[in-house]
Amino acid sequence: MTTQTSRAVRIDQNGGPEQLKLVSVQVGDPGPGEIRIRHHAVGLNFIDVYQRSGLYTLPMPLQMGMEAAGVVEAVGEGVTHLKVGDRAAYASQPPGSYCELRVMPAKCVCKLPDAISFETGAAMMLKGLTAQYLLKRTLPQGGLQAGDFVLFHAAAGGVGLIACQWARAMGLQLIGTAGSDAKCALAKEHGAAHVINYATEDFLARVKAITGGKGVKVVYDSVGKDTWDKSLDCLAPFGLMASFGNASGPVGPFAPGILGVKGSIYVTRQTLFSHIATRESTQAMADDLFEAVTSGKVHIRIDQRYPLAEVAQAHRDLEARKTTGCSVLTL
Repeated sequence: MTTQTSRAVRIDQNGGPEQLKLVSVQVGDPGPGEIRIRHHAVGLNFIDVYQRSGLYTLPMPLQMGMEAAGVVEAVGEGVTHLKVGDRAAYASQPPGSYCELRVMPAKCVCKLPDAISFETGAAMMLKGLTAQYLLKRTLPQGGLQAGDFVLFHAAAGGVGLIACQWARAMGLQLIGTAGSDAKCALAKEHGAAHVINYATEDFLARVKAITGGKGVKVVYDSVGKDTWDKSLDCLAPFGLMASFGNASGPVGPFAPGILGVKGSIYVTRQTLFSHIATRESTQAMADDLFEAVTSGKVHIRIDQRYPLAEVAQAHRDLEARKTTGCSVLTL
């Protein structure tokens, strides 16, 4: 068995960005169903903040990170879709991508097309696969057709800017919200049909005005507590409230009866990891994402780059809403 040394970012307890520690770890050979991958770039996501803070509880100590791209160095028994030397990218459980080198399950790792750079691959997998399952798999009754209105909160974030572009390619009328005029302009530039600054405007009133009082077919919401109540009122009858994050805090308990009062609406709480639970599903979603990017329908915007050693600052910026588009850690 060979062992190599890798820098990695770990936390020993939940807390603020100060808990993120750069450590040296030993990396061995992959076992059955595993690969060893040397990262060229690592993606940052809001789920990393949830795991660090303890909103999502995980055993300690915890090596952080859910997304990266690099080159396969070794392949374990039973792995047939990857070989040594392949360029690859992933969004995957368990956490551990904040590092130079790791051994991990091969199931959710996909070959990265030559036309997509390592940085783009690291930035796009978790956010791009999230946009894919939202727009293609998390659908209201009757599905979505060209011309339909959808409301997308945090439209200038990493997932949001991908969703704006993809929705435009699908012919959807995406109404994007963001917390500043600059972020609204960014969402508009990336394909949002309408934008709302929820810091200065009542997004419910604007949605009703934009849709002629009818409301939207679906709300895609990663903000959580702060946008929940008004979002339900933005929905047309039989509309779908699709919650997929808690940037402002988790949504509190609510009485199911209000869903009837508000127009027999549906509510769902989605996670990417349910959608990529199988090798086949992961590959199908990744193929759709790769096609969207290589065809030019979707451009992956990387606005922030941080050395691995500055990961704490990256988390501070993410939590302070200072970032737009995608952020990556460089190695």
